[in-house]
Amino acid sequence: MRPRILFFGYSEVGHDCLSLLLERGEDVVALVTHEDQPGEKIWFRTPALAAREHGVPVLTPANVNTPEWRTRLAELRPDLILSVYYRQMIGTRILGLARLGAWNLHGSLLPRYRGRAPINWAVLHGESRIGMTLHRMINRADAGAIVDQEGVELGPRDTAEQAFRKVLPCARRILARQIDALLAGTASETPQDDSLATTFSGRRPEDGRIDWGKPSAAIFNLIRAVTDPYPGAFTDFGPARLMVWWAEPAALPPGRASASSCGVSGAVPASSASICRARIRRAQGRTLRKACSAVSRGPRSTPSWSTIAPASARLIIRWSVIPMRGPPWRTAQLIGARPR
Repeated sequence: MRPRILFFGYSEVGHDCLSLLLERGEDVVALVTHEDQPGEKIWFRTPALAAREHGVPVLTPANVNTPEWRTRLAELRPDLILSVYYRQMIGTRILGLARLGAWNLHGSLLPRYRGRAPINWAVLHGESRIGMTLHRMINRADAGAIVDQEGVELGPRDTAEQAFRKVLPCARRILARQIDALLAGTASETPQDDSLATTFSGRRPEDGRIDWGKPSAAIFNLIRAVTDPYPGAFTDFGPARLMVWWAEPAALPPGRASASSCGVSGAVPASSASICRARIRRAQGRTLRKACSAVSRGPRSTPSWSTIAPASARLIIRWSVIPMRGPPWRTAQLIGARPR
């Protein structure tokens, strides 16, 4: 009889790892996952899709650690617990249900970037390498002994989604290498060095606010860490909120910006009110200035310009005015000005 696996998971990493187990014919007794949150952009496949295709029960507790849910999970008699991008902290009473242990796949090269949103934080900090780690689950988040790791290189212009796509296959490969040892109870473990650990909390949309007093490289890293499909970086600009979907450090002389230098190509989205390419020269007392003419599409909306906080370098940015009801688009990476 094959060991009984209780799978906790979400996101596309959870989907791919659950799919691997089901393709192998493992005995997955249930999937514990999350309801999709209202207002959250679901840009990834979720493990519920794979579970339902194979007739695996799908459980979505609001709080998995209540006495009622602990009893319900105990009745499933799991031999092994596997967690992959599950968003709740699983209590030790549940972890202790599995005689073969409880294991987690985390989206960083532990002990660095413990906690939530590790890939976004790594991009924000300009890391050149990220990865996945399989580790034992204990009473502290992402702190248990390591079984396996695999890393990938990041480019200096990679967005968080591009970084996610690069690291995604690592999770399935790690699980494929180690699942037999986990089920046999023979996995080799290496304790983490807590002196090297870094820990980060979850990110909120408000964390995308741009501090124009920071160097251009730090602003660039923030923008690429939270750009679409994440909530985006922004700056409040008079009566509008400018959503910054892309920007790059630039060294062009004043007045030399062009369509090609700003990287704008293809059709302008129909939902836009106007499209401009703009230069920010970030220095004391300078203002945000147009670098080339606006291209009108749809109802004209003329932005107002005002002083931006001081900093030490320049950025080329792309922006547009879009309706409050309209979602950010992906055809062109722009800055959107949303009335509040």
